[in-house]
Amino acid sequence: MDIEILRSICSKFPAVTEDVKWGNDLCFCVGGKMFCVTNLEPPHQFSFKVTDDEFDELSESAGFQPAPYLARAKWVLCIDSSRLSKKDLKNYLQQSYELIKSRIPRKQRIELGLD
Repeated sequence: MDIEILRSICSKFPAVTEDVKWGNDLCFCVGGKMFCVTNLEPPHQFSFKVTDDEFDELSESAGFQPAPYLARAKWVLCIDSSRLSKKDLKNYLQQSYELIKSRIPRKQRIELGLD
């Protein structure tokens, strides 16, 4: 997976910002909250939030595992992006964005132009 592919998908969502955290992780955020994280060094693995129902299924699927430090919040780590079609990748990233956006206070969503 190329970082530019993630960037091209994530940057199309409203009010998305990028930030480098922990010295080596590129984070895509909405309202200051992460919805996708990827390491800057190859091989590029990335994490994103999923629904409770999808978490167990995806984290046990080939190419995925529970995301370190974030699994308790239902995040998965994609260690083999060839397991995802571009359409599935877009859908998971959109869903992660929506899950995180829904947790932003309404006033802040309005300020960001999200409501």
